[in-house]
Amino acid sequence: MQTMRANVFRGPNKIGIEEVPRPSAGVGEAVIRITLTTICGTDLHILRGEYPVKPGLVIGHEPVGVIEELGEGLSGYKIGDRILVPAITPCGQCRACLSAQWAQCGHGEGVEAIGGWRFGNTINGAQAEYLLVPNAQANLAKIPDELSDEQVVLLADIASTGFSGAESANIRIGDTVAVFAQGPIGLCATAGAKLSGASYIIGVEGDPVRMEMSKRMGAHVVLDPTQCDVVAEIKKLTGGGTDVAIEALGLQSTFENCLRCLRPGGTLSSLGVYSGKIQVPYDAFLVITRS
Repeated sequence: MQTMRANVFRGPNKIGIEEVPRPSAGVGEAVIRITLTTICGTDLHILRGEYPVKPGLVIGHEPVGVIEELGEGLSGYKIGDRILVPAITPCGQCRACLSAQWAQCGHGEGVEAIGGWRFGNTINGAQAEYLLVPNAQANLAKIPDELSDEQVVLLADIASTGFSGAESANIRIGDTVAVFAQGPIGLCATAGAKLSGASYIIGVEGDPVRMEMSKRMGAHVVLDPTQCDVVAEIKKLTGGGTDVAIEALGLQSTFENCLRCLRPGGTLSSLGVYSGKIQVPYDAFLVITRS
C-alpha cells in the first residue's frame, strides 16, 4: 500500500505529521499532488478543540497542486494539469446545488447545512502530499501558466470567503460599509466592498500593520477598538449607522457591534467561525430616545 505524509488531527492540541494511506481516484474523482497550501483560522479552531472533527482526520482546505490521477467520467482535464481546488466542493447535482445554494450541498442527497465544506471537516483535507477531490468535474480550476501557486492559493478560501461576504450583503453603489477585523479574510471583504461600489468603508482593527493594509485595500478610515467606542464612532461618521456590517472575526462581541452599528434595515454579513453558540441581543434592534 502506498503512503504519504499528512498533518493529522488526533485531539485538542494534538496534531502532527504522520504516514497515512495515499488516496486513489474512483469514478468522478481526482487525486491532486499538493504543491502549495496554507493555514486557515478555522484550522486553529479545530486544533484548539473549538470546532469538532473526528480524530484521525487530515486537516486543511486550501489546495493548489497538479493532477496525479483521474477517475472515470471526467473530461477536460489531463494528468499534469496545474489545478486550484476550492475549499467548498459541492456535488453539483443535489437539490441545494441545483438551487445555486452550493454551501448547503447535501452530498448528492437533499440539503445539509455547511455541507459544501468537506476538506478537513468531514473528509481528509489538503495539508498532505496528495488530496482526493470528490465530484472533481465541478471542483477543479485550471491555473493559467502565467500565474504562480503563490498568486492563486488565497482564492481557494481566504479571498473567495472575504469577497463572498460583500456579495452576500448585496452591497449597492453608494452604500456605507463597516468591516470588523482586518485579518486576511476581513481585508478581502474590504476589497470586495470597494469593488461592489461602497462609497464609504470603515475598517475596525487594532493591529497597526493591518490598519495600514486596510486602507490600501479600500477602507477610508480604520478605527482602533482599543482607542474608541467603535459603535458610537461609526454612527457619528455615517449619520446614524452603516448600510452593511461585515463580521470577519468570529466573536460574540464583534457580532453584537456589527448589529449595533447598522442603520435600521441594514444588513449584517457574518463570515467568522464562532466557538460555541452565538446570541442575538434583542436590545440591538431598539432605538431609544430620551428627552
